[in-house]
Amino acid sequence: MTESPLVVSFDAGTTSVKTLVFDGQARPVITTASIGYELHTGSDGGVEIAVGDLFAATLQSLDQAHKALSQLGRKPSAMAMCTFWHSFLGVDATGKPSTPILHLLDTRSQPNAEKLKRDLDQTAFHSRVGTVFHPSYWPAKMLWLREQRAAMFEASAHWMSFGEYLFAEFFGAAHAATSMLSATGLWNSNTQSYDAELLAYLGLRPEQLADLSRLDQPASGLKAEYAARWPLFAEIPWFPAIGDGAANNIGCGCDLPSEFALMVGTTGAMRAVFERPHVDIPEGLWCYRLDPKRFVLGGALSNGGKVFEWVMERFQMPVDWEQQLAQAVPGAHGLTVLPLFAGERSTKWRADARGAITGLNLNTTPVEILAASLESVALRFRLLYDILAERLGAPERVIATGEALRKSTVWTQMMADALGRPVVASLEKETSARGAAMLVLERIGAVKDLREIPSATGDTYLPRPEFADTYTRLLERQKTLYGQLFEGK
Repeated sequence: MTESPLVVSFDAGTTSVKTLVFDGQARPVITTASIGYELHTGSDGGVEIAVGDLFAATLQSLDQAHKALSQLGRKPSAMAMCTFWHSFLGVDATGKPSTPILHLLDTRSQPNAEKLKRDLDQTAFHSRVGTVFHPSYWPAKMLWLREQRAAMFEASAHWMSFGEYLFAEFFGAAHAATSMLSATGLWNSNTQSYDAELLAYLGLRPEQLADLSRLDQPASGLKAEYAARWPLFAEIPWFPAIGDGAANNIGCGCDLPSEFALMVGTTGAMRAVFERPHVDIPEGLWCYRLDPKRFVLGGALSNGGKVFEWVMERFQMPVDWEQQLAQAVPGAHGLTVLPLFAGERSTKWRADARGAITGLNLNTTPVEILAASLESVALRFRLLYDILAERLGAPERVIATGEALRKSTVWTQMMADALGRPVVASLEKETSARGAAMLVLERIGAVKDLREIPSATGDTYLPRPEFADTYTRLLERQKTLYGQLFEGK
């Protein structure tokens, strides 16, 4: 009997890396320990990663997976990879890093994003490229480096994501995936090409970016150093890293336009994956790619589980906080919260927006602040949901993933109440690594289509109709506060 193929899947997340091994039905066979790496933050809004730190964590993680496979006595069929979207660094003419990795939450380039808005037509750009001018994306970061880190900028011969850097190190040539290019802010997801107007404005030459002749193509034949280190990985095909958000969608089984994925980790996102020849991109959302045939439409929040963490760290919660939270009536706290502690991405893309809490009184309790904060994040997802549903139709279900929601079933119920749709909890814990593996299983012909692979789900949280009007009222209060603080209304 032929053994099921094994796919190694390396996942570089926003704070840690991990490598898993999946079988032909994307069931985990091996899971390595999570290896954290440091984010270097500054009061000026900087969030950087030392390339060497992340590379060292990558080597350690792959070492662990290779050792486990050797003990198992199995050779994998392929390597899958996913990395956090929007990772950005420069390398010099010799391939050495000339900049740190600038994290997606680095907001120092906000003035440069504003300059892009003044100089170019953002509405037309968004309709072509699927992104806006925002510090999350490469264009504003490039302008910032040119102005504030001129030596680094001048030393940079090529610009790439971390996944491309790994391929250059392991194979001597960088390989990129459409998925990663689509989230740079330089790539037209409909035409599947770089945006010529933007490249001209930035003074970029195509040869400074990913080599499109290798786009989405696997590499094999590791450099001698790494072939000796990982003989089981030496000759198998390594597929270019895809964006972790796209991988998350398919990893939880959300690969139809009638299903929306709701992910709450450190940050948050709501996305739909679908096949179409062309997409008209609605205002407020972004549009990326999973691969050359599938779009990913959605929105992202800089503030997801981080809001939960912020409240828990700063307020002394009673031991039975979750029981109190479960018994609380939505909105009874009288508070209005804007959970924009790390600025705003979707839907208004105001990196300068900040959090606010109004309605506090001498009797306000820590649990009430927690309840209002978690409700406020659910309402931010409602803003994304409304735009997605208008474009794709109301989903049959919303699939919830992410460690933050696993910590609180009450928060998952809030999501269902705020969205007014059933929310189904995913039981697949490593959804990004799993999704990357599923895509590779399709690429190597182990399955004909991703949808052949089942994904486990758990409880379904139904919206409580008695609170529908309450959440509508809370959303209007949040919109009013936002308008007063940031739009002069």
